[in-house]
Amino acid sequence: MKSIQPRKQRKEIFNAPLHKKRKWMASHLEENLLLKYDKRAVPVIKGDTVIVMRGSFKGHEDKIAHVNVKKRHIEIEGLTMTKADGKKIAKFINPSNVMIIKLNLTDKWRRKKLERGLSEEAKKEIETEAEEQIKEIEEEKKRLEEAKALEEAEEISEEEIEEEPTEKPAKEKPKEEKKEEKPKPKAQKKTEPKKETKKPAAKKKPAAKKETETKKKTTTKKTPAKTTKKEGGGKTK
Repeated sequence: MKSIQPRKQRKEIFNAPLHKKRKWMASHLEENLLLKYDKRAVPVIKGDTVIVMRGSFKGHEDKIAHVNVKKRHIEIEGLTMTKADGKKIAKFINPSNVMIIKLNLTDKWRRKKLERGLSEEAKKEIETEAEEQIKEIEEEKKRLEEAKALEEAEEISEEEIEEEPTEKPAKEKPKEEKKEEKPKPKAQKKTEPKKETKKPAAKKKPAAKKETETKKKTTTKKTPAKTTKKEGGGKTK
């Protein structure tokens, strides 16, 4: 890192890309490995045997179970912590608090990096050790497969034993002859009388003409005839 200021160092660590974080996740080698590979520290991978150097689990030796590059911590087999609700989870440890005792050489890319600048004898030793580790891993896989097969076989045998009847079945009684039952007469359906559907009566048209005539008769009154008188007062012939 270029800066000495802690705030800038923390900022660079948290905002760094994954390929840089992966290189920073390195831990020190034991003295024998340091002399053999001529390196002080190596990036940690899954399968490396490790000893804890600090904390409450100091002195614990086991293999690395998981490496989290994003959060920059590792999980070691056998290290667990209990939560408030009683559940057990893996204890997270920083790789700087750990020292490598034995390297996992099954990865060919890692072998190439370790073999740089070494003599041919050292390269041959690395390859022979890698072959032995690969054989051990294959044997462990076979053992696990055999153990699983035995467990499955035991479960199947237990299920078969449970299915077998413990008591002998009782003798079956002779079946009684069923009496011939006479067919019951079918119940006749009651015929309901059909409901008569009344047709709607035709509406009579109002006699408009008659009503108008009667109204006219009632309204018209006889007017008396006017008499005409002469000026002279004489009778009219």
